[in-house]
This record gives sequence, C-alpha cells and structure tokens, in this order.
Amino acid sequence: MTEPHLQTNLPSVQKLRAATSPPGVPPFRVGIVIGPGFIPMDMVGIQTVFGLMPGAEIHLLWKSTDLVEGFPNWWTRPTTTFADCPTLDVIAVPMLPPEIQNDAEVIGFVRSCGTQARYVIGICNGVVLLGAAGLLEGKRVTTSYNSLSILPGLGAREVVTEAAGVVIDGNLYTAGPGVGSFEAALWVVAHAFGKAAGQLAELIIEYAPHPPFGTGTAKGAGPELVDRFEALMANMVSQYRE
Repeated sequence: MTEPHLQTNLPSVQKLRAATSPPGVPPFRVGIVIGPGFIPMDMVGIQTVFGLMPGAEIHLLWKSTDLVEGFPNWWTRPTTTFADCPTLDVIAVPMLPPEIQNDAEVIGFVRSCGTQARYVIGICNGVVLLGAAGLLEGKRVTTSYNSLSILPGLGAREVVTEAAGVVIDGNLYTAGPGVGSFEAALWVVAHAFGKAAGQLAELIIEYAPHPPFGTGTAKGAGPELVDRFEALMANMVSQYRE
C-alpha cells in the first residue's frame, strides 16, 4: 500500500500542510468509500475538513486503485484498496449508486470498518449503506429526503425527517447531501480534536452557506417541485430498497 501523503513540490502547499500538521504528530486515518458513480459533493467536505487536521491521512477506498468516475465526470483514483485498508479513526460513506451499495463485498467492508472505527459518518444515501451493513441498529439517524422511509427497515430507532442537519448518536454522524459532508466532518473534528479545532477549520474554509432560492428542503421547495424531484429519483430509490 502506498501511504497517502502530500505528493507535490509546491512550497506554498507544503508550508500550509506543515502549519496544519506539524511533523511527529500521530496519524489520524480517515477512510472515504468511493467507487463507480460516487457523488463527489458528499465526500469533498469530509476530505477538506479532515485534511486540515494534524496527522491526517485521507484514504480513498475502493476494491482496486483503478480510476473510477464520480457522477458526473469526476474521475478519481482510489488511494487504498479494501484489502490494504488500515485501521481507521473515521470511516465515511457518501452517496453511491444502488449497484454499489447493494454489493455484498462493499457491505461487508463497511461493516468491518464501521465496527472498528472511532467515528462513523454517513452522508445522503450513504446512510442506507450503513444500514445494510448493520450499523444503524437502535440508532437515531437521518439521510436524504427520498431515503428517509427506508431507514426504519434497516434497524434505526428514530428517523429525523425534516431539516435535521447532522444527527449524532454515539459515534455515528448522519446527514443529508452536500453541506452535510462539511458539517458532519466539523462535528467529528470538534469531538476528536476539540471545539477550537472545529472553529478554526470552519473559518479556514469560510463555511457559511447562503442558499440562493430557499428550496433546499421539501418544506421550502413546495409540492410541485417536490413532485418533480421524487419522480427524478424514483427509479434509483426503488433499487436502494432492494
């Protein structure tokens, strides 16, 4: 396995990395499960926030290190195979297409890592994969709007349905899509490194969302737009239910 590290000779980037992660600090290993069709917006916040932490090792995890295409046209080379994955401090699962989330090998890998990691993050429909892996049993959770009704059948004790932000239950952090990846990572950072580290990371990335249309929730979008959204996602959601 090739250890993830800063592979660039750009002095400015090297100095930034040295400032955020001084030499000699113990590793903090973050694994993000990707694969064909993964949704980049659900993992980029995790990569960004944890990448600012001392000792951070970001492992992009898949069955092989062959290039995979994030949807759409976001080509990415996994850094670490399932077989070579080290013990993780954090495992994070973004939205992946149902063909990947229903894959027995993927489910088994997430189950194994999720039972050992200090923190488990599920973003959007990645939470459904955590459920398939048995990691939602008895937990209070949330997910993307279209998959909320799937979670009770995967062992969740309580499903938070409306504009939940990040729902935290023990070492499990679940959130909806997009900004959820930033917010879940910031909460884990606060718990792992202290609140001041979370506050500084939030400032460094200037995290302060300003939704332009106010339609980012079903309540704000209104019935007509919600109907269009549900129709768009219906086929994929039916496959997740399998």
